[in-house]
Amino acid sequence: MTQLELARKGIISSQMQAVAEQEKLDAELIRRGIAEGNIVIPANIKHKNLKPVGIGRGLRTKVNANLGTSSDYGSIETELEKLQVAVDCGADTVMDLSTGGDIPAIRRSVLKSCSVPIGTVPVYQAGIGAIREYGAIIKMSVDDIFSAIEEHARDGVDFVTVHCGVTRSAIARLKEQGRVTDVVSRGGAFMVGWILHNGSENPLYEYYDRLLEIAREYDVTLSLGDGMRPGCLADATDRAQIEELTVLGELVERAWKAGVQVMVEGPGHVPLNQIEANVKLQKDICKGAPFYVLGPLVTDIGAGYDHITGAIGGAVAAAAGADFLCYVTPSEHLSLPDAEDVRQGVVASRIAAHAADIAKGVKGAAEWDLQMAKARKKLDWEEQIKLSLTPDYSRKVHKKHTSSGEACSMCGDFCAMKLVSEYLNVPMQKC
Repeated sequence: MTQLELARKGIISSQMQAVAEQEKLDAELIRRGIAEGNIVIPANIKHKNLKPVGIGRGLRTKVNANLGTSSDYGSIETELEKLQVAVDCGADTVMDLSTGGDIPAIRRSVLKSCSVPIGTVPVYQAGIGAIREYGAIIKMSVDDIFSAIEEHARDGVDFVTVHCGVTRSAIARLKEQGRVTDVVSRGGAFMVGWILHNGSENPLYEYYDRLLEIAREYDVTLSLGDGMRPGCLADATDRAQIEELTVLGELVERAWKAGVQVMVEGPGHVPLNQIEANVKLQKDICKGAPFYVLGPLVTDIGAGYDHITGAIGGAVAAAAGADFLCYVTPSEHLSLPDAEDVRQGVVASRIAAHAADIAKGVKGAAEWDLQMAKARKKLDWEEQIKLSLTPDYSRKVHKKHTSSGEACSMCGDFCAMKLVSEYLNVPMQKC
């Protein structure tokens, strides 16, 4: 049985218990959240070394790191290096989005080396395979698409992004209104091209029950992809995006009826003042299913610094109710990320997630900050380093410039907390 089916029967699985212990919550709360569809535990029955992670209502906001080769660069070695950096920096999940090299070999190497939940986009493999065999992505068959999905599930992938909402009606909306950046989702673009070339409905939508059968067999969590997500602020919250979201809301309920765990992916590039509305709209249309957002990026001009624009949007989105942040690296829009980009992207998104958890009142979030504040008050540098997100980096920064006193080199002899502590211990003089 899937985690969803177990939860509906009142059974607390070992995965639910493990998530409850991580979150310091009652296991019954986790079970109930899964049964209601508000929490997912991506845990493929074939992923044997998995440390379960819960995503959804009332839980710590999770962060995903994308890995993967492109047609221009990357190998098993580069992706395993990025994987190690992502996990060391605290990524809760990773996704292998490889489109170059031996895609199955890269995926299996990542799976073998990783205990956190792993996601993929199987249509990438189907599309690249179609190029090699037939000469074009648009010539992939329906069976090619579903065979790739089943292969990923059989390998042990815990969640798959499937662009089921890129339908003929969504494409019609796109054509009617026009967009500055059209479609920026790779998987979405694959499906748009296939639909237009073949004059047929999206197989992932038309044969959704076939997809549900695979997902249920392996307990793969479906991540309903946002193929029509806006690729710039000018396209945010438009009719094509909302058309797709409406379809995804219907598919969420069909997945639940089939006993399949499901979450929903969201935008993209969104102005700061539209983020909260986007989150609330998704939560309403998709009946509280966990919401997975890319960023969102709050400006289009942050090239080279999009880990920052994404973190700003991620903090706002998560505070408004988003459950899962897909990191953005400094290389977004410019280049395939390297290991250092991965490090910066994970750390930025973790800061955003934690800031939102404080705002949402997630258990333990504010206590972490209080411990750090007390360590700063005592000028306890070792404790501050221990409590930081990246202790090794914090230690390096602290030692960059030495100080002759207890304080750091920022203030030296004039550290405000040191001075005031001394003043407070001196009796006040009478006038």
